[in-house]
Order: sequence, then C-alpha cells, then structure tokens
Amino acid sequence: MDEQRPATPPARTDPSIDLLHQRTRQPLEVIFSPRSVAVVGASERPGSVGRTVLWNLISSPFGGTVYPVNPQRPNVLGIKAWPSLRALPEPVDLAVIVTPAKSVPAIIRECAEVGVKGAIIISAGFKETGPEGAKLEQEVLQIAQAANLRIIGPNCLGVMRPTSGFNATFAKGMARPGNVAFISQSGALLTSILDWSLREAVGFSAFVSVGSMLDVGWGDLIDFLADDPMTRSILLYMESIGDARAFLSAAREVALTKPIIVIKAGRTAQAAQAAASHTGTLAGSDEVLSAAFRRAGVLRVDSIEDLFHMAEVLARQPRPSGRRLTLLTNAGGPAVLATDALVSGGGELAVLSDDTKKQLDGFLPPPWSHANPVDILGDADAERYAKALETTGADPNSDGLLVILTPQDMTEPTKTADRLKGYAKLPGKPVLASWMGGSEVAAGERILNDAGIPTFGYPDTAARVFNYMWRYADNIAGLYETPTLAEEPTGGARDVARALVDEARASGRTLLSEYESKRLLAAYGIPTVETWLATSEDEAVEKARALGFPVVLKLNSLTVTHKTDVGGVRLDLRDEAQVREAYRAIRDALAERGLQDAFQGVTVQPMAKLDGYELILGSSLDAQFGPVLLFGAGGTLVEVMQDRALGLPPLTTTLARRMMERTRIHHALKGVRGRAPVDMGALERLMVRFSQLVVEQPLIRELDINPLLVSGERIIALDARVVLHPPEVPAAALPKLAIEPYPHQYAKLLTLKNGEQLLVRPIRPEDEPAMGRFHQALSEQTVFMRYAGLMKLSQRVAHERLARICFNDYAREMALVAERPSPDGKGGGEILAVGRLTRLRGTKDAEFAITVSDPAQRLGLGTELLRRLVEIGRDWGLRRIVADILTRNRGMQAVSKKLGFTLVEHEELAPDMVKAVKVLNG
Repeated sequence: MDEQRPATPPARTDPSIDLLHQRTRQPLEVIFSPRSVAVVGASERPGSVGRTVLWNLISSPFGGTVYPVNPQRPNVLGIKAWPSLRALPEPVDLAVIVTPAKSVPAIIRECAEVGVKGAIIISAGFKETGPEGAKLEQEVLQIAQAANLRIIGPNCLGVMRPTSGFNATFAKGMARPGNVAFISQSGALLTSILDWSLREAVGFSAFVSVGSMLDVGWGDLIDFLADDPMTRSILLYMESIGDARAFLSAAREVALTKPIIVIKAGRTAQAAQAAASHTGTLAGSDEVLSAAFRRAGVLRVDSIEDLFHMAEVLARQPRPSGRRLTLLTNAGGPAVLATDALVSGGGELAVLSDDTKKQLDGFLPPPWSHANPVDILGDADAERYAKALETTGADPNSDGLLVILTPQDMTEPTKTADRLKGYAKLPGKPVLASWMGGSEVAAGERILNDAGIPTFGYPDTAARVFNYMWRYADNIAGLYETPTLAEEPTGGARDVARALVDEARASGRTLLSEYESKRLLAAYGIPTVETWLATSEDEAVEKARALGFPVVLKLNSLTVTHKTDVGGVRLDLRDEAQVREAYRAIRDALAERGLQDAFQGVTVQPMAKLDGYELILGSSLDAQFGPVLLFGAGGTLVEVMQDRALGLPPLTTTLARRMMERTRIHHALKGVRGRAPVDMGALERLMVRFSQLVVEQPLIRELDINPLLVSGERIIALDARVVLHPPEVPAAALPKLAIEPYPHQYAKLLTLKNGEQLLVRPIRPEDEPAMGRFHQALSEQTVFMRYAGLMKLSQRVAHERLARICFNDYAREMALVAERPSPDGKGGGEILAVGRLTRLRGTKDAEFAITVSDPAQRLGLGTELLRRLVEIGRDWGLRRIVADILTRNRGMQAVSKKLGFTLVEHEELAPDMVKAVKVLNG
C-alpha cells in the first residue's frame, strides 16, 4: 500500500523561508505576460511614441492594468495619469519607457526602488549616438543588474504578444496570433514584416524588437520561447550576435524541439584582417558565424522570404533524412529549373529504383521520362498524379518529393490538389508543391496549403527550400549523433604543453620554435616527423648522418613566422655537402634581409615521401566566438585553393567527420585513382586531440599544422607553427570558448562503503552505449521512484532520449556518472549511478535528479553524487537547488536532508510529491 503524505508539512529549518516556498519564475514573464504596465512618458500629442504605445496597450485586451505616468498631466487619453512610479497605487510588473535618453537612468533607478522587474526602453539616444550615449547605457545596466531587473532595448520598437493581445510597441496595429515567434534587431524591418503579415494572414506568438540588446539578448529570448506552448518556431533577424556563448547555449538546447531560423545581415562586410597565420587569413568572421550556426543546430537563410518559407515547411512537414529529391511534373522546363536549383545548392536528384520504374511503367504513358524528374506528361489528370506520387513516395532512394503542376489545357489544378491532399503526411518524407500560374491554380493552392502541403509559385524556389530542409536536418542530426571515444592524451599532456608555453612567455616570446611546436603536438598524441636541433654546420651534418639521407633543413627561429617566405626551408638534401650548403644558404638569406638575429640554427628532419595528401589543421581567434578550428587542403597553395571547413571546439569524432565532409579534399581522402584510403577514424581522433589542445591551452593564440601529411599508411605533422598571447595579457582577458569544454576538474575518485573505488566524472556524448546498458538494467521500482511513473524499456533506451541525456551543455547542465572502470582500463566501463544538475531556464535556480542502479544502492553513492552536485551549484553561483520527490521515496528524502535540503509542500506540486530545496545564495 502506498504511503500517504504527512498531514503537516515538514519543518522549515532553513532561515530563508521566502526562498524555500518561492516559485521558480522565468524573469521574462513580466515582460511578455505582465499583470500591470506603467507607460513612462505617456502622451496625448498626436504622432508621438508615448501616445501610440499607450493606445496600443489600452486598445488590446491583454487583461492587465495600464498606468500612464506623466507628471505634467492629470490624465492621458482619458485615463488617470500618475506623476511617478512611486505614486502608483500598486507595484507594476513592467515599465515601458519612452522618455528622452538622459532621463532613463533615473527612471530605471526608480523602477528598482519600487520593485519593477521588467522594462522596455523604447527611447533612442544611447550607444548609437557615441561615447556619451554608451556611458548612459552602462549606468542603466548597472542599476538594473543590481536590482535583478530585465530590460528589452533600448532603441527598440517594443514587444507584442498577439496570442494574449499584449501590444507594448509603437507599431501601427496588432499582429495576427499564430505559432511563429519573430525577433528582430531592426524595428523598421519589424513594422514592414507586420504590414506584410497582415496582408498574407501570417500569425505570430511573439513579435519582438530587441534594439541594442543592453540586457536581454538572443539567448534569453530563445530560452523563454522554448517553454512557450504557443511558439513552434523561432525566426531571428540578426545584425550582431551579442553574447555568443549565451546564444549558442540556448540555441543548441532548443533547436531540437523548435526550429530556429536566422537571417544575418552584413554577411559580405570585409572581415577584420586576421593575424599572420594561414588559419586566421582563411577564417573570415561571417564564415565563422555560419559554422557556429551549424554547431548549434540553427538554420541560416539568405532572404526574408526564405525565413518565412522555412518556418512554414518545418512546421508542416517532416525533416528529410537526406538530400535526395524526387521531382514529379507535367512539364519538362520547370523540372529542369528545379533541378538546377537543387543541384547547385548541394541537393541531389533521387535515383529511381528498378521496382519504382517498373511500377510507373504499369500506369504511365510510354513516353514518360523513365527517370527523375518524373515527367508524367501534359495530359496528366488527378488520378495519374496521385498514383505517381504514391509510387515515388514509397521509393527508399528518395528523401522528399516536389510535385510540379503547370496549367495546360487538360490540367485539373483544383481536382488534382484535392486528390493529393491525402499524401500530406508521408512518413519521414516532406512533400512540397509548385502550382504554377495565377487565378487558375489559386483554389488548388489553398487546398494543398490547408492540408499541410506547402506550395510555391516557382519550382526553383521549392527546390531551394528543400535544400534548406536537408541542411537543417543534417545540423540537428549532427548535434546528437553518437561519436566514438577518442583516446585521451597520455604522459601529462597538459603539464608538458603548459611548461613549453610558460617557458616561452617567461622569455618574452610569442612564437614557439618549430622544435618546441612539435614537442607540443607530440604531447597531445599528434605524430610529428623526427626533428633535431643544430646550431652549426658540423652539428647539422652530424644529425643528418644519424637520421640518414635524404634530409630536410628548416630555419629554427624564435621570431620568424613563415619559414618559406624567407628561404628558410631546404628539401631533399642527399649528402653532407648539400647539408652544409643549405645551412649557409638559410643563414645568409636571413642576413640579406637584415634578420641575422632571427637565426637560431636549423632543424634537421628526414625527408618525408610526399606520397599522400597535404592537409592543414589550424586554430585562430574570432572576435565573437573565440578559438575557431580549420580543416582543409594544405601545402604552400593553401590560400589559393581555399578548400576548408570551420568548426568550434571542442570536437567529438562525429563533429570532426562532419568538418571534413564539408571540404572537397574529403572525397580524395576516401581513396581515388588507385590510392589507398586514409584511415578516417584515426584522422577524426587526431582532430579531437588537436581540439583538446586548443581548449586546454588558452595561452595559444594561433596554431597551424601545415602540412599534415596523410596517406593510407600514415598521418604525420611535417611542420607546425604556434603563436602565443603576449606575456602582458592577463589570464582573465584571454578569449573565452564559445562552447563550454569538458569539465575535467569534476572528475574524481570515490570509495564506496564496501571499499570499491569508482570514478565519478562528467558525462560525455560517447557514453550513450553505457547509458543504454545502465537504463536497461534498472528495476521498475527504481524507474518509478526516479520518474514518478513507469516508463517502457523501449522508451528508456531510445537513441533520441539517450542522446539528450549524454549530450550536455556543461554551461547549463551537468550530469555526473559513477563508473566502474573496464578491466582493460581503456574506457567504456560500467555506469552504476547518474546525478544531474540542470539550470532552470532564465533563473539562478537548478534542479537535481539522481538515479542509482539497484545493486549499487545503499552504498553511499546517492549522497556523494548530491554532495558533488551541490558544490557544482556553488561554482555556478546558483541561488537555489530544488527537486520534486515522491513522498514514498524516503531514501531520496533522507539523502536530501543529510545534505541540508529542506522538504516543503508547494501548491504547484502533485499531492504525492514533496519539494526539496537548498538555498545556496539568498
């Protein structure tokens, strides 16, 4: 029999009583769903912003109270006006400020004093006007942050919530309600979209102008809209990224469930000239932005039209599993145009299977095209269209379908649309349509759109949209594709690398020599060609003799960045005389350029047989995203070839493979013209280790391996170049990674009550197989206690669920696994318990959850995991840690109380639940 809930609530032992019982509320609720609003600067002057904002608020039935604030008038638009926020009869949730910029700091200070928690600053005159305006902004921000007051703007149009009738903007009119959230940095663009949407009957769940994003940015808004049941997709018009880490963190979390589609202005602006590295020269800022969008699962489009096209198709049709499209048409020309658009955008025509062609032969006229595009001829009636769509839709070689209709004399646009509407939901395959023409096809278009089949006036537009669809699907799949485990560097890699860097910085240098650079790579398991130092001709000859001819001599310099530019590389030296001549030639070449002090001898290396492919692997800094990785075709013509792909660290083997797949040389690496294929798995793992080097050594500013020689027999770094941050740059000023790296600091041993030693460490994406085994072994009782209900085994071990569990954004979620190491010590051990701490979006609260496998219960694992989660919460600066626990789960309640949690009743909880609360920082 189930235990009953105690008649009296648990004793409140924590002194912060209010925090114990306080509901965790999304801070932006007061901006999007306020119960009361004050319009500071409300006016009756025709054409004024203050008048329009007030009128929009009072003429829309959002259900809240509106207070005009104007010290010069007793009423505004017939409503009693108040001289100040202090004079209002009740505290308000939101202040909409439309006064001159210089008055805004004082108004925000007054908001803080009376407890206002949200503000929309519509006023202009801040940083866009120069230093004085920027100073005003910072004053406003400091006041707001001290009071936990969130701000939209300044210099914005305002916020509209069509689904509730809330309109705090100075736009003309109210948007229609819908399920698309649109956020724009341009207020003028927003008003244009509003006018267009009213004509086209497009609806919105939120309509937001963010202005200069002094406080609330992209990440905050994405987090808020993630929990909004009215929002199905999020559209962004972006001019600047703002807080890159916050944006990427929020987008990666939300993109799997709600499409995020971005149009970024200014993509053709000249990127700032990067430093001397090849990588920096190749990695333009807009290209980095596109790489960041891919990493976050965000879809980038090129036009406003495509922004709304994609919102429609992703809401109505499934994501394709690949890039192969089948075209079904009653005319050849439109299909050719669609094919051009498809292939030029990276898509492919699906190859019809023999079975599909045989079925089509059975009912199509003999002159049909017998290939894709499937031309069913100009006299095709509704039934022929339907049979052809059903047949081609079942072909396993196809990932999506585009049906094209041109209004010929025998065509039945309306009847055909009515016949096809039943195919709107083909499993796993999107269906698009292009009903070409005007009034004659309009009725058919409406039928298809109402059925959920998006229609396009031109087939090339539809093909372009399909290309966006598979790219978006590919981005999302890449987020949660299970990688293989890349071996950890051994031999104290971090310490060896740090010692090399520290030694160089201590001597005032920002450039590692080639010899030092290769030692750095070797520490992280990146194979390098054997390299010896020589500071005289005789020593160079001695080293060459020991290595065996032929050899290579390269300049060893602490200041010269590119050796080939100064004649500092001599290849294929076959005897002692050539070595001596090469040594003198390198030394003299520097002296001729007045660089004799840059000559610190040479390095001697065996002459590698260049029977493979020359690649470049590099890292440079981006002003917005910090370190950026580059992979591509290398060698001396690297800038000319321009065959590269960018990515953000840290990498997994999956992400490394996807970077390589975006280059042309990737096809060659798989083996062409009789050459053996490169070991792609080994290359992926090398890229992961390179990424780890970049993540763990923040004092490195730029790093190039060029060339990285790869073939079917080997992978080896022939040359490397490492540039450091200047010694005067403090650690606090170093660029931050855009994506939180793996938190090694939380990996520590644990000894159980029975004496067994486990490793407790943060979870990794590679843990998915082990997590599957862990969940498979849990008893139904343990599952019920953890999830407050039963869950089928097939649900517990589904890839989609396990991927979400194992792919943590360590900035917002931390899962610790307690692992019994594998017997061979190579990873892939047995997971015995999992403890998870998840930030509650937009707040300083987090929720914990712990699951311990049945054999490992009552050994102290739950207590130790919760203790470590509390310490992580302190590191994060959390306000509270909470959890909802079943009343019958006495074990978890006891563990919570042991760690200082208080058990409280809460009105939001189900009757068989109790809330555990620990206040960390009131």
